[in-house]
Amino acid sequence: MALSNLVVVLLGTASVLLPFSPADAGVVGVSYGRLGNHLPDTASTVKLLQKSGITSVRLYDANSKVLKALANTGITVMVMLPNDNLAAAAADPSSARRWVRRNVAAYYPATRIHGVAVGNEVFEEANKNLTAQLVPAMANVHDALVKLGLDEAVKVSTPIAFTALQASWPPSAGRFRDDVAASVMKPMLDFLERTGSYLTVNAYPFFAYVEEPDKISLDYALGNSNAAGVRDPVTGLVYHSLLDAQLDATYFAMEKLGTSSSSAQEPNFMARKGPRAYVSESGWPSAGRPKPGGRPRPRGGGSGRRCLEEEEAGDEAASVANARAYNNYLINRVLSGDTGTPYRPGADMDVYVFALFNENQKGDGADDIEQHFGLFYPNQTKVYEFDFRGGALPSWCVANASVGDARLQAALEYACGHGADCGAIQPGGACFEPDTVVAHASYAFNSYYQRNGRGSGTCDFAGAASVVHHAPKVGHCVLPSNGWVQETTATAKSEGYTAI
Repeated sequence: MALSNLVVVLLGTASVLLPFSPADAGVVGVSYGRLGNHLPDTASTVKLLQKSGITSVRLYDANSKVLKALANTGITVMVMLPNDNLAAAAADPSSARRWVRRNVAAYYPATRIHGVAVGNEVFEEANKNLTAQLVPAMANVHDALVKLGLDEAVKVSTPIAFTALQASWPPSAGRFRDDVAASVMKPMLDFLERTGSYLTVNAYPFFAYVEEPDKISLDYALGNSNAAGVRDPVTGLVYHSLLDAQLDATYFAMEKLGTSSSSAQEPNFMARKGPRAYVSESGWPSAGRPKPGGRPRPRGGGSGRRCLEEEEAGDEAASVANARAYNNYLINRVLSGDTGTPYRPGADMDVYVFALFNENQKGDGADDIEQHFGLFYPNQTKVYEFDFRGGALPSWCVANASVGDARLQAALEYACGHGADCGAIQPGGACFEPDTVVAHASYAFNSYYQRNGRGSGTCDFAGAASVVHHAPKVGHCVLPSNGWVQETTATAKSEGYTAI
């Protein structure tokens, strides 16, 4: 019986319950690119951000007009030192200091700059000389922040393309490319850990799916909760989301370089330390076709040449429905506090959705997918519905079966002991059947989540739960967004409930 140990746990020590306290949610923002000749002016864009509840933006420069417009709005900002300035910042500390004074200190704290991205996807640049300059430039920018007393408030990182990984499947085989692993990534990770910063990764499940549509299911790439689980044969961890697999591959790659994180054999995944991995870009196009010479594609699979099947997969995958599904998965996952991964269940995560607008000067022609990643059209209307406040879209909290019955049982008992209404899953209750830990945990998790106003961090339970955006059912019990009710199977089917 799923609730058989409830009294024992409720009488236990606080340390037993502590891991299931609501987690601090990460931050979900947008990448604000401006490669378009039809985009709204800066003042209008800032009003749009505020109206939409978007509280964090990533810029691809440190544009003075934008930074002034963002002053006193409360919106946090990551600015970027462009690749063109990287060599100078690396070679001359005074150049880095001038850049920081002009582009960070001049606007802080009225403009809430919290990060500096030094370059963007430097390893993919045609000029490979920049690769060796990356960590020295990061160090000089950090030293400039130290001298100005801003190093605690403003962290230094650099967004790397996911192609920096030589292998990414299974996640436990994740490793960085030989040309950058020891020479650049190792000193970079040491720098990030020493300065309390984080690695930022541009992760795009879309491009991995387009490369291998015969091996990757669309549901898995989109993060749909009904995606079949894929098991890592080494760790036994089960993945229902390609983004999770990409993030864990990154964590394994980091560990292989010998950061002070716990070893890969450490059984307590929650105890891992070391640099965090945040998502500096992720998104899904609503239209268009992948073009040769576009974004770098993931390594570790595929022929390396675009073929007809890949183009056809891209055509089919790039749709409004799929973009809505993926980006809402991304937004609502972070807002719910469900930021952990199978390997790092306690990890927090910041995400920047790419991108704010469809930009007509990106890519190669109007049918290039690069012009169709925006959440908004240039006229400021939404491409599809989304909600950065997390309150308008219906959502439910369900159990993550991949963590195993023991962790689900402990989290279930925590939920029932901390406000969830668990009467209906007691023996004889309306939702007692099926009498499984997964079913009872989903009931308890959702009750806790709904009773706490679907607040950030209330559907996490150290990675044992996740938010979904379709109404699930267990047996004859379906789960509306304000609690469970008993329904007939026919009613459940007619209303589109999905069995779990």
